[in-house]
Amino acid sequence: MQMKMACLVLEIAFAIAVVAATTVIWRVLNWVWLRPKKLEKHLRKQGFHGNSYRFLYGDTKEHVSMLMATRSNPIPISHDVPSRTTPFLCKLVRDYGKKTFFWDGPAPVIVIMNPEMVKEVLNKNFKYPKPTIHPIFKIFIQGLPLIDGSKWTMHRRVLNPAFHTEKLKGMLPAFDLCCHEMTKKWMEMIGEGRNSCELDVWPFFQTLTSDVISRTAFGSSYQEGEKVFELQVEQADYAFKAVQSLYLPGLRFLPTKRNQRMKEIDKEVRFLLRGVIDKKMKAMKAGEDTDDLLGLLLEANSKEVGQGNKKVRMSIEDVIEECKVFYFAGQETTSVLLVWTLVLLSMYPDWQDRARQEVIQVIGDDKPDIVHLNHLKTVTMILYEVLRLYPPVSGLFRRITEEVTLADLTLLPGMQIVLPINQIHHDQDIWGADAKEFNPERFSEGISKATNNQVAAFFPFGGGPRICIGQNFAILEAKLALAMILRKFSFELSPSYKHAPINKITIQPEYGVSLILHKV
Repeated sequence: MQMKMACLVLEIAFAIAVVAATTVIWRVLNWVWLRPKKLEKHLRKQGFHGNSYRFLYGDTKEHVSMLMATRSNPIPISHDVPSRTTPFLCKLVRDYGKKTFFWDGPAPVIVIMNPEMVKEVLNKNFKYPKPTIHPIFKIFIQGLPLIDGSKWTMHRRVLNPAFHTEKLKGMLPAFDLCCHEMTKKWMEMIGEGRNSCELDVWPFFQTLTSDVISRTAFGSSYQEGEKVFELQVEQADYAFKAVQSLYLPGLRFLPTKRNQRMKEIDKEVRFLLRGVIDKKMKAMKAGEDTDDLLGLLLEANSKEVGQGNKKVRMSIEDVIEECKVFYFAGQETTSVLLVWTLVLLSMYPDWQDRARQEVIQVIGDDKPDIVHLNHLKTVTMILYEVLRLYPPVSGLFRRITEEVTLADLTLLPGMQIVLPINQIHHDQDIWGADAKEFNPERFSEGISKATNNQVAAFFPFGGGPRICIGQNFAILEAKLALAMILRKFSFELSPSYKHAPINKITIQPEYGVSLILHKV
């Protein structure tokens, strides 16, 4: 009897094991083959073209190999940024047309280049959520740009007051101080008795914008903020390399050199930011000024709690994540905008002269204020054109979680969408025959006229409810910095300059930007 019972138990255990193993095998098979083939068939029925699905890796290997090949050498000085930053996508559009898709591992990614579709995706942000964050990328940043749903709504509500125009006005003195310190260093490098010198402006702009965000985000604690910036730059490099390769579950737990270093950086960043936050909270309780971004964030958060909106509040961990976003997004966006602006104005001296004359006419020798900056029409046109040709990020990704209809398309769960900013900003069907040329004049009558009333075709900061909360901060800082530079210097590309835009989360100059500065 006992033997029979033991045999029965073994049979049941074996049956359970077989069912469990079969379930796992089925799920894996469905993930790596059956579902991708089903989705591919659905896309092709709707007129999409792309490579056939390849087991597990999809187009990842070809994408990475093309990216590595384009990075082996600089490109001729032109504004064909997509050919170097997103070469695989350029090839797809050439081979298959605009109605195309590619494979991110087993997931098909649909390329959306129609401005009206772009507008719908951006406006209906809850219908088209952000893609699941790469597990390794989560260590780097998890704030407002990457969260979704009710948590995003709550964070956005708490953060909005810190970026109102009136608050930005109060940050202008910090912008001015940091810009003055940078231009002073440039003057010192030229030295007495000389009129010009050669220097790489890229690290100066990185320092400038990190200094600005340090002072405006953390006030008197900006020196601690500078250390956070250095660590976040290193972390961004690791994170970007991680997302360029196929991720397999569990890889982040392996004790690799990269994984261990990323964890060390995360621990140190959290320790530093927690100290800054604690110091700020004590200062606020003592009645000290709260005009920096962190103070405004903590103040808005406490008001929500005080009004009984306990659900609309952020934990200390949430505040730490948003501080990390302040640093990366606030620093990166403006630094790349400024560096590409100087590259383009070096290439087009007539536009450099026009911008300088406007700055002298509108501001003269006065200290720039918000009224001055709002009257810099030519400078604004130039910045818009730089953002068109060299947008901070090359594209925006969204995922499909349930069956949806987008225009005449039916999209299924498991698919993803990419809105390729680079390609759309260079599309001749939208911008005309000179789409790849630098022509700020196209923005002389505003964005609507420049895009032939397809406003959604210009979205360097995203769009819809999720439009970058710091876009006015970035534009204001760039205007002030450019105005101060133009008043004191003229500049041209050095013969040693190598034109090599590279996609490292933001589009950066791989070899820096060597310019020859002249005193004005």
